[in-house]
Amino acid sequence: EKDREAKFTELATQIKALGEQAAGLTSATSTLREALASPRARGQWGERIADDVLRFAGFIEGVNYIRQATVEGGSSRPDYVFRLPKGLCLNMDSKFPLDNYLKALDAPSDAERETYEQAFLRDVRSRVKEITSREYINPEGGTVDCVLLFIPNDSIYAYVHQADPSLLDYALRNRVVCCSPLTLFAVLAIIRQAVDNFALQKASNEILSQLGRFKFEWGKFVDALKTLGDRLTSTQKAYDQLTGPRKRQLERPLARLESLRQQHGLEPAPSDETALLDVPEEDNHGEESH
Repeated sequence: EKDREAKFTELATQIKALGEQAAGLTSATSTLREALASPRARGQWGERIADDVLRFAGFIEGVNYIRQATVEGGSSRPDYVFRLPKGLCLNMDSKFPLDNYLKALDAPSDAERETYEQAFLRDVRSRVKEITSREYINPEGGTVDCVLLFIPNDSIYAYVHQADPSLLDYALRNRVVCCSPLTLFAVLAIIRQAVDNFALQKASNEILSQLGRFKFEWGKFVDALKTLGDRLTSTQKAYDQLTGPRKRQLERPLARLESLRQQHGLEPAPSDETALLDVPEEDNHGEESH
């Protein structure tokens, strides 16, 4: 009996705690619905979810994307503009109609819930059409040929897909890509990969350009080196010619002259210094007297 009483007390305590948590969750859900009842609050909530996804994907504002930028040559201001290679950009709008969806959740009957659900799907279709009527898609102005429509909840995205599969096809035909937080992360990964590949391609092109320039300069260097080698070879040949045959041709008459001098018993001609030393002293005086 004591053991059963203790377990019953513990169970009652757990049930009480669970009830308090359920009440808190209900209160939080009610507060969230009240907050999302304002279109402005829903827009801020959608932007906050999008900011979290962008931050998680490693995107930096001002580097990978800019917010609330006016479309060039127009008056529209998309919530996000993603910068792509070659000066292109991709626009994204995070304003999504949720009024009738929230009303469907609180509908007291199935008929009213179905009415609100159909109205919600019409709102989504109208939102898609509204985006395509703006300057969000302008290839001549530097955008890609599509725009992103951010749905800030994966459950709502799944509901749209299940309730009206043709709606997403309609959006794609109008060049609007609907993204939930999960699919947006996938799109951002593709964008990031495209930017990295473009940077790598640009670096590769720069390397190939520098390689071509090096090849051109290397050819000029080889030509100059060959010209210098030819000149050095020509100079070496000229030097060998002077120290070889030409020198021998000059030495032959000198040797003949030396032989004749020796045959006639002539003394070798004195050098200029020797001639000055051998001048008689009286002759020097005589020249002085004169």
